[in-house]
Amino acid sequence: MEPGARQERGVARFEESVLPHLDSAYNLARWLLRDRQDAEDLVQEAFVRAFESFSGFRGGDGRAWLLAIVRNTCYTWLRRNRRQDVTTEFDEELHTPEGDILNPETLVLREGDTTRVQQALEKVPAEFREALVLREIEGLSYKEIATVIDAPVGTVMSRLARGRNRLRQALSGETGEER
Repeated sequence: MEPGARQERGVARFEESVLPHLDSAYNLARWLLRDRQDAEDLVQEAFVRAFESFSGFRGGDGRAWLLAIVRNTCYTWLRRNRRQDVTTEFDEELHTPEGDILNPETLVLREGDTTRVQQALEKVPAEFREALVLREIEGLSYKEIATVIDAPVGTVMSRLARGRNRLRQALSGETGEER
């Protein structure tokens, strides 16, 4: 096969495997960065990185592969530009699991106010917010989230529980310090 034909086939395979997930990539970046313009810029950067390393992609779940690149690109940028957004304090009250945790979809239905839920989600620390976005908005399985964030499934479950708790607190106006 000629080099030009091989390159065209690689581009077509990239477009087929990765481009359908552009909206998911932007959505994750938008929630991690909390800024539309930064999200657009970093998704573009992540797509360039994905294209450059596509020869190493062995097939499988293109969405999880791409979202992992987007996540890493966003966190690298945050560490360089907004260090405070990537750190999360540990608060025993907030990090203790409680029973009957409502998921964000139920909260949207119960609250009937999408804007309020979005504003509350903005207040959730990045490591928990990303798990919530990947699960509740993007519909990824625990295993897919674990692949994206490069963590065990147990960590995913923990972050989801803690993220849901933080989201519930933000919706109810609790700050955590008042407890």
